[in-house]
Amino acid sequence: MIYKSYLLEKNFKTINCDITLFYGENIGLRNDFKNIIKSENPDVLIKKFDQESIIKDTEFFLTELFNFSLFEKKIFFFIENVSDKILPIMQEVETKIDKQKIYLFSSVLDKKSKLRGYLEKSTKNAIIPCYLDNEINLKNIILDKLFGFKGLSAENLNLIIQNCNHDRVKLNNELDKIVVFFEKKVLDKEKLELLLNLEVNDDFNSLRDEAILGNKIKTNKLLDNTIIEFDKSVFYLSLLNQRFRKLSEINNLAKTSNINQIINNIKPAIFWKDKPIITTQMKKWNSETINQIQKNIYITEIKTKSENLINKNILIKKLIVDICNLANAS
Repeated sequence: MIYKSYLLEKNFKTINCDITLFYGENIGLRNDFKNIIKSENPDVLIKKFDQESIIKDTEFFLTELFNFSLFEKKIFFFIENVSDKILPIMQEVETKIDKQKIYLFSSVLDKKSKLRGYLEKSTKNAIIPCYLDNEINLKNIILDKLFGFKGLSAENLNLIIQNCNHDRVKLNNELDKIVVFFEKKVLDKEKLELLLNLEVNDDFNSLRDEAILGNKIKTNKLLDNTIIEFDKSVFYLSLLNQRFRKLSEINNLAKTSNINQIINNIKPAIFWKDKPIITTQMKKWNSETINQIQKNIYITEIKTKSENLINKNILIKKLIVDICNLANAS
């Protein structure tokens, strides 16, 4: 059964299923649901697994799932990075679940996914698509978190939104910093700009844009000069994914309308300084190459999450180089 994420954010208690899947590109929303589950069930024991570890040792997982005392408190299982491979195991255990609840988390699952299809048709299990946030969602999150703060003008509100680039993970991190930094609850624009570290973000945005334009000389120079922070790989991938989602949307609409008109009218609105860049980028990309690079971004995201020892900086830089090369190949 499919549930709307925005309704569950308001009242998660409307759902009471043994197996629940959260899937989609919005990592921040998936994380928020984890926090909601934890906060609403403080006495529940939560055990975390990864799909690959379950597949490698299914017996251990089943033992953990079913071996508990009659007097033991409820146990919830969080299983990360799931795909169709987990479906046979879920089908095996769903009729035997008693005190337990299983929460599955995945990135993008296409319409052909057997796991997605099975849970959508199920009447006793749940599936929640976690789509990327729009500007209205982000504004509501900010207004809720910064309720009671003075100086939350439209300008400062937009400044925070532009800085997070529609990434809820980034937004939540920035809001936590704002709450701590402005302890007297008075926002000052200059201090806010310093806190948000806009210059670092602009550096990566420039690198992203030159790569998408296929400008090899500028891309190589920016790769040498831009600081790629190890713990921000998810944020960088989100910036790249956001831009290619926008290019894909414009490309689809361009079949029936003028590109300039689409860019001026598309919702959510494109920031004014990005319009000429996106217009030029559209000339370098088509639906086939956009789809190809979106798959590469997804694969890179999986690698950064599943391989703890891997150098995430190298993965991000390789992806940038691949984007630049593909821009020139199309």
